[in-house]
Amino acid sequence: MAQMNMAKALNLALREALDEDESTMIMGQDVGQDEGVFRITEGLLKDFGPDRVVDFPVAESAIVGLAIGLCCTGLKPICEMQFSGFGYHGFHQIESHASRFRNRTRGRFTCPMVVRMPYGGGIRAIEHHSESREAIWAHLPGLKVVIPSGPRNARALLRASIFDPDPVMFYEPKACYRAFKEEVPDKPETLEIGKAEIVREGRDVTIISYGASMRLVLEAADELEDEHDIDAELIDLLSLVPMDTELIMESVRKTGRCVVVHEAPRNCGPAAEIISRIVEDSLLYLEAPIERVTGYDLVLPFFNIERPYMPDAQKVVTAARKVVSF
Repeated sequence: MAQMNMAKALNLALREALDEDESTMIMGQDVGQDEGVFRITEGLLKDFGPDRVVDFPVAESAIVGLAIGLCCTGLKPICEMQFSGFGYHGFHQIESHASRFRNRTRGRFTCPMVVRMPYGGGIRAIEHHSESREAIWAHLPGLKVVIPSGPRNARALLRASIFDPDPVMFYEPKACYRAFKEEVPDKPETLEIGKAEIVREGRDVTIISYGASMRLVLEAADELEDEHDIDAELIDLLSLVPMDTELIMESVRKTGRCVVVHEAPRNCGPAAEIISRIVEDSLLYLEAPIERVTGYDLVLPFFNIERPYMPDAQKVVTAARKVVSF
């Protein structure tokens, strides 16, 4: 297995899809000649040509709208929004049409498209380039919302999303693009959308997260074990919709305590939904109130002061110690 970072792993998934299925195509701003703002589409225009890797003007609504039409002709378009903060310009097409096609046609048509969006802070970007607004898309029936955390699951989940019959919002944590490497299998690998993963087993507290926040959660778990004798079980959600409620309940019923971590704002954030499900299903197993470690309910600050906004390992350690000592 080759060692590669997330950017290369995503590029591999796109290359495999284009090579295996002639109905797949990539479309977006600067995805061709400039190979994407983060070089995720590097080499694909050269190898597959301008009919399969299509550069678009700055018009997210047009990118998504055309992709919906292409789905109706039997194609599988993969759209790239340069940053998730620009994706709202395509909201009308996604909410009013892409998410509704299966229901609108009573199952006669689906919308097998992927909308790739780099999201999150931590790279010292400017306004509209660092949002973590995945809860907006998770609220829309008919969409799947997938968020990888590392190179291997990014490749496997993007592949699954491309060949899924329904529209998938694929949120890519850009802080992880080149932050670390993992072994990625030589042969194509697919993960089932909607299945979370226990990254680390533990007995004292369940810590649930996804995306870029998984790295700080792993760091916090090491500190909890080494310095506080707390054995944390870590769950990587991998997708918000569908959400693996069964695995969450199994873990929380075992540990009796829970911390949920995400970079998105707290108000109506994914943590609120996760906690609600736990309370509805496993309240009597809890031995302490659930803690949230999240972003704040404000626009993410400019790059020179973004760090205090972001969750970090120490905040997770503090929250875990609080629930364990309750």
